[in-house]
Amino acid sequence: MSQDSNNDASNNVDDNFTNSFDSNFNSNESLDALDISASESIDDEIINNYYSREYLHSVMMATLTYIDKHLKSGLTLPYFEDIDVEQWQEKIKALDIYITDEDEARELNLEAREKDYATNILSYPSDLPAAIIGLMPTLPLGELVICHAVILREAAEQNKEAVQHISHLLIHGILHLLGFDHELGQAEQDEMESFEIEILAELNIPNPYI
Repeated sequence: MSQDSNNDASNNVDDNFTNSFDSNFNSNESLDALDISASESIDDEIINNYYSREYLHSVMMATLTYIDKHLKSGLTLPYFEDIDVEQWQEKIKALDIYITDEDEARELNLEAREKDYATNILSYPSDLPAAIIGLMPTLPLGELVICHAVILREAAEQNKEAVQHISHLLIHGILHLLGFDHELGQAEQDEMESFEIEILAELNIPNPYI
């Protein structure tokens, strides 16, 4: 798949996705804060085509809305288990997203995980004590670092539309920021994948594992 066809797919999915999803979640838009930045190598056209705030915010809200629903049924968030459920749901959630190129992504992956290659997404949890979070007006989830070139390459290799793949990885990254980890074992992997599949279904995006 060429980058031009990925651009076309991105624009189509972006429009259809945000139009259908925002109608359900616009009333909650003030509940979550999203900061998007990029390295100098990522130009404005890439941001506009693939990482518009409206689109990323919709995916973020779909994920947090799903999590909120399951918290009421007893789900525990590993990195926020000391936070009272009511406090969690009342707090504005803050998420930072940084988009970069393969060179910087490789350096960050080597520094964070001692793996010498550029990966699609890196998760940096906020890792703040509950007592500190309780004093803050917002609840920081942490930062996600996205390598745009790797995501485009993976989408082409897997015959997926780029924006659908970004949606999946964004959900995957947010779940990591909450403390879910598919590398701990098969049960944890199955749980995390089931969350991703169900959240993506809410966004009318097909199961990425089939």
